Amino acid sequence: MLWNLQKSRPLWITNLQEDETEEMESPQSPGQLLNPALAHSVSVASCGNIFSCGAEDGKVRIFRVMGVKCEQEFGFKGHSLGVSQVCFLPESYLLLTGGNDGKIMLWDVSSEVEKKQKSPTKPTHRKKTKRASYTKQGGNTHASADEEEHGKILPKLSIEHGEKVNWLLSTRIKGYQNILVADQTSCISVYPLKEF
Repeated sequence: MLWNLQKSRPLWITNLQEDETEEMESPQSPGQLLNPALAHSVSVASCGNIFSCGAEDGKVRIFRVMGVKCEQEFGFKGHSLGVSQVCFLPESYLLLTGGNDGKIMLWDVSSEVEKKQKSPTKPTHRKKTKRASYTKQGGNTHASADEEEHGKILPKLSIEHGEKVNWLLSTRIKGYQNILVADQTSCISVYPLKEF
């Protein structure tokens, strides 16, 4: 919902479950449960008119504020389970996501946002793509092939945190960009973002 705080009423409302209509028409395997598209987290980019939404269906959706309404620019499958957290890095379209699958991913959505800004009526077609993901395990970072569908957006970084991500934040510590992560334990994990 986009709210007018002066009048205490919504200006714009969307229903994420309307996206599910296409998916529900495709056959499901017996015993497979469908996670509804419930919004878990929202983050606004520093430009002020682009925001992301992480949902229980594992998708990340990117919206653009256009006056008194919002339009969904694009969306992509970000995690195998619900996307519990989304967070834009300052002064960029780099988007951190954390999921119930225990993964933390960094996405660069700038090319899609800028493409939509130039020609908002052209549809994008998504297909399965192979990608290299960077997985952090035991302090080492290495590349591995993966065939998950992320549309045209490929993750710049994938960290196997191992626990459901309850909260994440990008911050500078001693001059270096880091990711702070809270999960169901009593500790805060810190992951460096040296390349970004």
